[in-house]
Amino acid sequence: MNRTAPIADPAAVLARRNPVAKLAAAASFALALVISLDPVAPGIALAVELAAVPLFGIRYRALARRAWPLLVSVLGAVVTLFLFAADRQHILTDALALGLRIVAVALPGVLVFATTDPTDLADALVQNARLSPRFAIGTLAAWRLVPLLGQEWQLINAARRARGVDPGRNPAARLRLFASATFTLLVGAIRRGTRLASAMDARGFDSGAPRTSARRQRFTAVDAAFVAASTALAAGAVTVSVLTGAFHPVFS
Repeated sequence: MNRTAPIADPAAVLARRNPVAKLAAAASFALALVISLDPVAPGIALAVELAAVPLFGIRYRALARRAWPLLVSVLGAVVTLFLFAADRQHILTDALALGLRIVAVALPGVLVFATTDPTDLADALVQNARLSPRFAIGTLAAWRLVPLLGQEWQLINAARRARGVDPGRNPAARLRLFASATFTLLVGAIRRGTRLASAMDARGFDSGAPRTSARRQRFTAVDAAFVAASTALAAGAVTVSVLTGAFHPVFS
């Protein structure tokens, strides 16, 4: 299964918004939530984000399957902070607030990539955000190669099992084989990326000549209103945090 492919209903009201507008909306939430350490603003923002999930045409169960690595990493961070803290009661509150903030910051990005076709995103970055075609198309090519990493990881492990390489129940041997497989995967990814870059240069992607667009990506007034509404909601979450006295700026 390709975990990088869109999983949303393309006809949903927010799923069909311009990819640049969705990125801008996600960035507005991220910028608003990283300026404070309190749990109030990310709590409000996360509630708004979860309420908006159906508008993106995504089922909550499908979103959970897509975002489970994020949830696992947040749980690991909270547990680690709790276990190695001297004052566990005090640090637990801070750790939970940190985990809440991480989820609230990352979830909009998950929604963007779960509802956006990578080709549409690359086209919008060039046409609407005025980014370099070399950067946008290179990013698209790299994104298309991400599913191959999972397939190659399975092939590496299958090849080792076929040769009788099995760490058994030895944790040290298991860790050593994991590091070795990771290095093999990294080397293969670098080689594939180098070949892809050479192929793109050979096809004139770095020629500097004016490029045309086969598929137009229009940034409409509705997209602008979506960005403005997202910015207002993010600012509102921070405002509530300030009014309740929970606001705790990062640099204080």
